Amino acid sequence: MAGPALLARSAEWRARRQRIVLANGCFDPLHVGHARYLAGARMLGDRLVVAINDDASAAALKGPGRPVMAAGDRARLVAALRVVDAVVIFSEPNVNHWLERLRPNVHAKGTDYTIESVPERELARRLGIQVAIAGDPKNHASSGLLEAIRHARPAE
Repeated sequence: MAGPALLARSAEWRARRQRIVLANGCFDPLHVGHARYLAGARMLGDRLVVAINDDASAAALKGPGRPVMAAGDRARLVAALRVVDAVVIFSEPNVNHWLERLRPNVHAKGTDYTIESVPERELARRLGIQVAIAGDPKNHASSGLLEAIRHARPAE
């Protein structure tokens, strides 16, 4: 969803007094841990917006050979999840830009973070946005899934 459309939609949600949650990640490739993270994030509010790293920022975070899926494809898959209300692709190294523009009630990160390690926590605090950890313990990783695919064995 383009930025202006997302901001207009979020204004409608706010007018209905709905709580907005912002989650983010690369989702490359999408796996069950991501689905559980997003389901947990959605439980923190009424609407879930997911910010997805563009290809350049995903490559910078994940290293050589990544992403394996283009940002547009990753966005379509995430948007198809029942718990997701909107998806936006971003190019910055963190989601500070979207915290400032969207002003969600909650910024949710996965269980590979703690409240203290969330990169955007100080900005969120200044803006009055709750930071929360969502999802199940980090037992799934895209790198593990890709390795299993490379070796043609079932993923754990």
